[in-house]
Amino acid sequence: MNRGFFITFEGGEGAGKSTQIARLATLLRGRGLDVLVTREPGGSPGAEAVRHVLLSGAAEPFGPKMEAILFAAARSDHVEQLIRPAVSEGKIVLCDRFLDSSRVYQGVTGDIDPAFMAELEAVAINGMMPDLTLILDLDPAEGLRRATARRGAGAADRFEKETLAIHQRRRDAFLAIADAEPKRCAVIDAAAAPQEVEKAVAAAVVTALDRTRQLAPDGTRS
Repeated sequence: MNRGFFITFEGGEGAGKSTQIARLATLLRGRGLDVLVTREPGGSPGAEAVRHVLLSGAAEPFGPKMEAILFAAARSDHVEQLIRPAVSEGKIVLCDRFLDSSRVYQGVTGDIDPAFMAELEAVAINGMMPDLTLILDLDPAEGLRRATARRGAGAADRFEKETLAIHQRRRDAFLAIADAEPKRCAVIDAAAAPQEVEKAVAAAVVTALDRTRQLAPDGTRS
């Protein structure tokens, strides 16, 4: 059986990652492909146990380094229990956030030493790099407006509540990653209408799959 394909979605708050993952999953399943949708933090039982601690802000008093360690622990469980087995079985894995979010949220705006982050990342992913990363790019002010509308009367989570300046730094950091790793990353304009974003995502994914001969012209596995 062919090795599967690992796709991650990254970007700031309110960029529409969950919406576009759902639409892409529908498209790929319609082409007869086996798709697994997952998320971070979470995705596996062990990682889901850490999710509430991180998003509730319970770990925030311990500082960004402790948050980074918790994210890495959750990611390691997620990779070994869910992502790696699925890719080995030939599935296409779509993940809402992965290592680039840690690079940006804890590494850049948490001001953690890059060498520390690199060592933590290496242990957490254990070689499981995404085959393709789609960075949904959106002005942070618009992203926060969307996030506020989405949650309604609910409270902002640990990361949504931070200042606009911090969210702008995160946007810049995601774009810097895309510039540094153009073979892995594709930037998608998330300010466009959802249907247009969907088309751009689909085009990037089909191109990447074609490149690895995962998808034949008729939509079947090669």
